Amino acid sequence: MTSSRFYTPDELDTWIPLAALLELLPRELDAQLLRDVDLTHFDYFALSMLANAVGHRLQMKELASMTNATMPRLSHVVSRLERRGLVARERNNADGRGVDAVITPEGRRALLQATPGHVAQVRSLVLDALDAGQRAQLREITAAVLARLDPDGRMAASRPRPRVADA
Repeated sequence: MTSSRFYTPDELDTWIPLAALLELLPRELDAQLLRDVDLTHFDYFALSMLANAVGHRLQMKELASMTNATMPRLSHVVSRLERRGLVARERNNADGRGVDAVITPEGRRALLQATPGHVAQVRSLVLDALDAGQRAQLREITAAVLARLDPDGRMAASRPRPRVADA
């Protein structure tokens, strides 16, 4: 660790564009999903975690960890999704005190409807701007930073996915 209070010029040239990306990208992802299917990016992410979970259900505390949400934020989001019929809350069978969030058939349909536009937006804004080598570099860079931010891999996105050959 450096003892300097200030960024070096090289550090500034790295950090400032990254900070801008961190501000601009979530806004663009939200705008597309809200326009197309009235979901925020976080709604989409939470529904995706539920859709990919065994039995399409997760304990609320596990879903909070996987999405890096506080319990109050997640509870608010799940309540909103519940009012729309996309998610239901049910008692956890193994832990009577626990509550599961369960994606409903309507929630799975909404997720399927949202996915093509979301994938197109991610491709347009990020993936198509990079060549294969840059995508590999970005994977390495984000893995290195995520290893510091989430060393236990609690957030779903921090966990390495097995690589499959491109079709």
